[in-house]
Amino acid sequence: MLTSTKRRKRTATFLALAAALTVAAPIAEARPGGGGSVGSRGSRTFNAPSATQTAPGTAAPMQRTQQQPGMTNPGMQPQQGRRFGGGFMAGLLGAGLIGALLGAGFSGGLGGFASFLGLLLQVGLVVLLVSFAVRWFRRRNAQPQPAGAGAPYARQAMNEGPGQNPMGAGGPSAGPMGGMLGGQPRPVQQRPVQIGPNDFQSFERLLGEVQDAYSHEDKVGLRNLATPEMAGYFEEELQANAARGVVNRVSEVKLLQGDLSEAWGEGPDEYATVAMRYALKDVTLDRRTNQVVETGAPQATELWTFVRRPGRPWILSAIQQTA
Repeated sequence: MLTSTKRRKRTATFLALAAALTVAAPIAEARPGGGGSVGSRGSRTFNAPSATQTAPGTAAPMQRTQQQPGMTNPGMQPQQGRRFGGGFMAGLLGAGLIGALLGAGFSGGLGGFASFLGLLLQVGLVVLLVSFAVRWFRRRNAQPQPAGAGAPYARQAMNEGPGQNPMGAGGPSAGPMGGMLGGQPRPVQQRPVQIGPNDFQSFERLLGEVQDAYSHEDKVGLRNLATPEMAGYFEEELQANAARGVVNRVSEVKLLQGDLSEAWGEGPDEYATVAMRYALKDVTLDRRTNQVVETGAPQATELWTFVRRPGRPWILSAIQQTA
C-alpha cells in the first residue's frame, strides 16, 4: 500500500506528464497544399514527373485535380443527351409520385388513384412536348453546314487563358468533344520548352511568395500567383483553418536545392515541373491565444508545376509530394 504522500506525488507526476503531452505541438503538414498532391499538369497530370537529383523517388499521384483523362478543359463536362432526358423525367416522376402518395401531386390535391392518373397524364404530356422539341431541333440542325462549322467548340479551350484552362488545348479532335465531332480523340501535341536562369529565379521567387500569401491569408495574392484551381484549393484550406480557430504561419522559406524535372508546351501553354527542397518554419497557431498547436517539418521536398503563356508570368499550377 502506498502512503498518502506517495499517492499525491504519483498523481502530480501523471498530471504533469499529461499537461506536457497536451502542450507539446504535434508534427503536422499544414503548409500550402496541406502536404498533399493537388492541381493539374496539363496532359501529364496523371503521369509521374521525371526523377531528379533533388527528388530521386517517384512523385505521389494527384489526390485532387480538375483534370479528367481525355479532357483538355477540366471546367467543361461532356454533354450527355440521355442523362438530360432520364434525369429530368425521373425528377418529375419522383416528385409526382411522392406528391401522389401524400395526397397532393401535380393534379393539385386529388388523392389516391385519381391523383396517380393525373400524374400519368401530365407526365405523358411532358414527354410529348419534349419529343416534339427534340425532333424540331434535329430537323433544324440537319441542314447543310459549311466546312469547319464545328470548329468553334474545339477552339474554345484555345481562347482561354492559362488560369482558366491550365490543361492547354489539344486541337480540334482532342478530348470528348473531339470524339463527338467525329473520330477518336488524338493525343495532345507537345513540344519542348527551354528553361533559363530567369525562369529558375521566377520559380524560387514564387516559392516564397505563395508561402507568404498563404500565411497572411491573402486570397487576392494567391489568385495572382496560382491558377484558379490551385487558388481554390488554398482558399478551402484557409477556410478549414478558420473553422478550427487556427492560422498557419510559414516563414523563413529558403530554397536549398532545386532542379528541373521536365518542361513542355501544349497548345498556347508552357509548363515546367521543378523539384525543390527547401527549409521553412511551419507553425499553426491558435487564433485567440496565439499559442502553437501544430509544428510542421523544418524541410520539405516537393514538385511544383508552373504554367504560363507567352508574354505572361509563370503561375503555380500543381504541387506534388515525393514518395
